Amino acid sequence: MTAKSIKLNAGLRARPGIYAKEKWIIFAMAAPFLLIAFVFQYLPLYGWIYAFFAYNPPKTMTLAQAPFIGLKHFRNLFTHPAYSKQFYNALKNTSVMGGLSILTSWLPLAFAIFLNDIRSSRFKKTIQTITTLPNFISWTLVFAIAYVIFSGNGLVNGLQKLLNDKHVVVNYLMNDNNTWLKMWMWQQWKWLGWNAIIYIAAISGIDQELYEAARVDGASRFRLIWHITVPGLIMTYLVVLMLNAANFLSTGLEQYLLFSNPFNSSSTGKIVTLDLFTYYKAFPVSGMSDFPFATTVGILKSIVGVALLFIINGISKLVRKESII
Repeated sequence: MTAKSIKLNAGLRARPGIYAKEKWIIFAMAAPFLLIAFVFQYLPLYGWIYAFFAYNPPKTMTLAQAPFIGLKHFRNLFTHPAYSKQFYNALKNTSVMGGLSILTSWLPLAFAIFLNDIRSSRFKKTIQTITTLPNFISWTLVFAIAYVIFSGNGLVNGLQKLLNDKHVVVNYLMNDNNTWLKMWMWQQWKWLGWNAIIYIAAISGIDQELYEAARVDGASRFRLIWHITVPGLIMTYLVVLMLNAANFLSTGLEQYLLFSNPFNSSSTGKIVTLDLFTYYKAFPVSGMSDFPFATTVGILKSIVGVALLFIINGISKLVRKESII
């Protein structure tokens, strides 16, 4: 801190009214975002009350008309045959997809290192732009691209038909084969470049004198990466990994809803994650909706997510001596 800044801070402390004014200005700037977070993140939690009532429209049009049943929906989730089978299948699919995301969470880091090692600035910017753009494409458009390429009348079947007249048309989007792998690959295509941005920013913060000193000592490009770049990114990677682990059960809804179909979204379908399972219970294709049960699943998912966050934060305190929340 310079002498000028010390003198300025001393002057501000002498006039506490200025400090209070600055705090109010900062609060006023943050207030709209706090209001949005409250309205869209915390206010909807009032809907959790539906999990404890037998709310079943049109028989019970208001919550006041619905009888209180306590934890019945929570018990049905684990004991009722019709519900528990579907729930455990959705939990399995969610765990597999979450596990794949965690096991391959190092890919954005490796991609960032690859980009940073490209010497041509123009080529580097081109690759980064091409890989970042898919993040801004909606899942609806992603599915439209997948349909054009992999549907029965898509590009892949068309090329195979040209090469072999006896080719049997295969609709790669309709079958349930390798669903986990296909969903993971679409996620990587959409988010790899975007997720690498945080590591690219971290690389720019590494002291360049370390690279210069290593080059003077004759270090190769691989040695520079392994002994300087990777250690400089480890702490950033651990924080991102911990946050991803805390969101283990949150796989998202849009992707799985758009790619679902009668063949892969059955009671044992591999595409049915907890988010999609909750959506189907609240807004079924046919039959009566079950808002209380869907709310129950959402509550459990939220509780597990919060528990995982605190567990990961505790691990961070033990390992890094620093909290992430």
